[in-house]
Order: sequence, then structure tokens, then C-alpha cells
Amino acid sequence: MQLIFPRLRSIYDRLEPLSYALLRIAFGLMLMTHGIPKLLGRSHGSMADPMAGSVNLIANVLHLPGAPLIGWFVALLEGVGGLMLALGFLTRIVAPMVVVQMLVISYLLAPTFPWIDRGYEYPLMLVFVALCISARGSGRASIDARLGREF
Repeated sequence: MQLIFPRLRSIYDRLEPLSYALLRIAFGLMLMTHGIPKLLGRSHGSMADPMAGSVNLIANVLHLPGAPLIGWFVALLEGVGGLMLALGFLTRIVAPMVVVQMLVISYLLAPTFPWIDRGYEYPLMLVFVALCISARGSGRASIDARLGREF
């Protein structure tokens, strides 16, 4: 590949694994900020009880069966799965589950998420970040790499 600034190739080559690790870590930590309050029964932003809010949304807006069970799965995926992604542990298992979760959120809630006003771009962007992590794996700076697993 021909670079615009060829003299910077060594810098690009050194920063690429670090920048990917930082993306994966930031993504995992961001997911955790949504899952941990649900798991601990703590408030999150304007939501006094985010688990109850999630279960209510699943049951009464999406009309899915087993709302409490789905709510717990989502909370575990975001909380524990987010930690696993941040650490780079079982990334190729967890990240595709996040892709599915964010696709479902994007599809089912699209009518209630106007593009500008309420941030529809947020779950949609998370689809693509999770898809990138799914395809790329955990990278060199990860527990998976230390354990000799596919990264």
C-alpha cells in the first residue's frame, strides 16, 4: 500500500496494535457502564432502575416472552461480556453476541430513535464496532493472545 506520508510507516506500524487494543478496551468498558448498573440494581443516568427499565421495554414495548430472563442475559452480556472484551478474553464468542444485541436494538427501536434527537447513531455505530471486533478478534494485547488462543 502506498502511504501519503511514507516516512511515518514505522509510527503507523507501532501504533496500529495499540490503537486496536484501545478501541477494544474502550468498547468493552463502555458496555460495562450499561451492564453493571443493571446487575447491581443501581441508577444509571436518568434511569433509577435500569434493569426494571430494560425488562419493561422488553415486555411492554417489544412484547417478547421471558422479559426478565432476556433482561438478565442483556445485563450479563453488557457487564461481564464488556469486561471480557476489554480484557480480550473469548472475544470471538462475546463480540458476535453484542453484534446481534445491537442489531436487534437498532432494528426494533429504530422508530423510537430519531437519527438526530435521541441518538439512533449510537446503537448503529456499536453494531459496526462489535462487527469489527468480531472479525478481527482480540489482537496481540489480550488474554486470548497470552493463552495462545486465536486472536
